[in-house]
Amino acid sequence: MESVPALFLNTILLRPYVFIFLLIYLAGCSAHLGLKRALFFCIAGYAITWLSEYSSIHNGFPYGYYRYIGATKAKELWVFGVPFMDSLSYVFLAYASFSMAVMVLSPVRNVKGLFYVLETKKIRNSLSATALGALFMTYLDIIIDPVALRGDKWFLGRIHEYPGGGAYFGVPISNFIGWFLVGFVLVFNLQRIDRYFSDAKDFTGHAFQWRYLVGPSLYFSVLAFNLSITFFIGEYTLGWVGIFIVFFPTVLLYYFIRDKLSRQDNEDVSAHLKDFPAAAMPAKTK
Repeated sequence: MESVPALFLNTILLRPYVFIFLLIYLAGCSAHLGLKRALFFCIAGYAITWLSEYSSIHNGFPYGYYRYIGATKAKELWVFGVPFMDSLSYVFLAYASFSMAVMVLSPVRNVKGLFYVLETKKIRNSLSATALGALFMTYLDIIIDPVALRGDKWFLGRIHEYPGGGAYFGVPISNFIGWFLVGFVLVFNLQRIDRYFSDAKDFTGHAFQWRYLVGPSLYFSVLAFNLSITFFIGEYTLGWVGIFIVFFPTVLLYYFIRDKLSRQDNEDVSAHLKDFPAAAMPAKTK
């Protein structure tokens, strides 16, 4: 049996896409919330997710009963019956979903061609952001889980299965309920970590004008990756269902953001800068 460091290295080589998404998360979350928050949530988010998965494969809660198939145990790192990369993925999915929620709830502004999310601490730590972030995360799983269930057809490999099957392309509805519950807990903990470090000196990317776009870009990159895999393996019905599921809310979101851009208020900028005085913004609106 290979050592833990060797299995960890094999996991990176076997799942490079997971670690690419994770690096994007570390860059985006560090610039947006701060490096300490990004690192602490990486640890806390992994622990929460691992506990939820360990519970579900033994007790059926919160996702319903499913089981992992140990076909890759000799090739990658597993932690007490749960693939390491699987629990780790929830960290960047939760942050991306949280970023989407903050963008939807906050005023936005186009300043000299640059996109700003005028978030405040109240918005960032609100219950609305928690619930909406959990909903966005569940929405991701509607696209992710059916194609992951068909991992034997692509480089993921056959990782898990639902012995009782499921109503949505083999996935039970209980799984999506579990994702919402776990997503809610993950986003809530990210918010608590953010508040805990509110007065701590930390690296943040306030000088980086792209900081607001990394989380939403990560969110849509994960969607695009999984939809591309769906078509690549020939699951065209599943793929087109996914396209329709994604397309219409995305169009609505586009017009919603565009409408918010047309209704700019200097008070929104003042409220944002009051909470985040280090956030540099050009003065004139384009």
